[in-house]
Amino acid sequence: MPVLHNLVSNEELRARMLAESEPRTTVSFYKYFTLDDAKAFRDALYVALTKLKVFGRVYVASEGINAQISVPASQYETMKAMLYAFHPALDNLRMNIALDDDGKSFWVLRLKVRERIVADGITDDTFDASDIGGYLKANEVNAMLDDPDAVFVDMRNHYEYEVGHFDNAMEIPADTFRDQLPMAVEMLKDDKEKKIVMYCTGGIRCEKASAWMRHNGFENVYHVEGGIIEYARRAREQGLPVRFKGKNFVFDERMGERISDDVIANCHQCGAACDTHVNCKNDGCHLLFIQCASCAEQYKECCSPICMEELALTPEEQRARRAGRENGNKVFNKSRGKLTMTLKIPSAE
Repeated sequence: MPVLHNLVSNEELRARMLAESEPRTTVSFYKYFTLDDAKAFRDALYVALTKLKVFGRVYVASEGINAQISVPASQYETMKAMLYAFHPALDNLRMNIALDDDGKSFWVLRLKVRERIVADGITDDTFDASDIGGYLKANEVNAMLDDPDAVFVDMRNHYEYEVGHFDNAMEIPADTFRDQLPMAVEMLKDDKEKKIVMYCTGGIRCEKASAWMRHNGFENVYHVEGGIIEYARRAREQGLPVRFKGKNFVFDERMGERISDDVIANCHQCGAACDTHVNCKNDGCHLLFIQCASCAEQYKECCSPICMEELALTPEEQRARRAGRENGNKVFNKSRGKLTMTLKIPSAE
């Protein structure tokens, strides 16, 4: 029986990936469909993807699949054909190819079974995730942006919205998708007669959010087909104005794709214009925050003098200092007014 999980250290795998000479393509995809045996589906897919030297993060659940991966360029078409034939629901699956890609986004394949492919916190048994809003293509998105009766709703987290969004888009100020869903219903309760346009990175969150809004009595609900990634790609291909401003945050080593030249965020340490996300170099913190080059030099790639001090200690002293310490939120949120200890870069939810 083949090994169905990784047996090599992250350090060695990353070194192997960086030493590769063949370019890689970073691609994301998702599909809501019913799986009777998610574990069997996961195991068979792990074998198939491993044969094609695919790296990345894939979640499988009874409600479908959600993936962010990289594949050797020469294997992309083979992988796509394999996925189309792997399950009837995946036939003609939409692939969101990365816009700003150096092929170094992942170095290991992690394929996990989860309760949901997007953690939504929904416990209502009458909710129908397939009753989604209407898809909007790039030209339709631009038309909606000029419609005074349309409200654009960003279904991403604060740190994603901060570096890039559509003009005048509403931010739902919660740290998780599960918290955003009820908040969106409350914030939009007086706009039920308007056209509600929801968007996210690649479409998976806004598609489910559109169904949730319809479940809660909103009738004129739409969502951007393929999310920001597909919108920007199609707008460029068709010679349309790209109306998304700034960067699109992505959940891999790149941490962002440049959509426009606009820099709409600021360094969390000095306030200079900047939209570069980094993780604090102190492994006991690893906070996700925005840091300019000047502050990176001043703080030695750390989020604070405290982390600079801790980073300079011996490994034994660091472990002693961290023992029993409670870690806070995973990302910097300016609404809290301070940098807080954390663990690691979050995954898309």
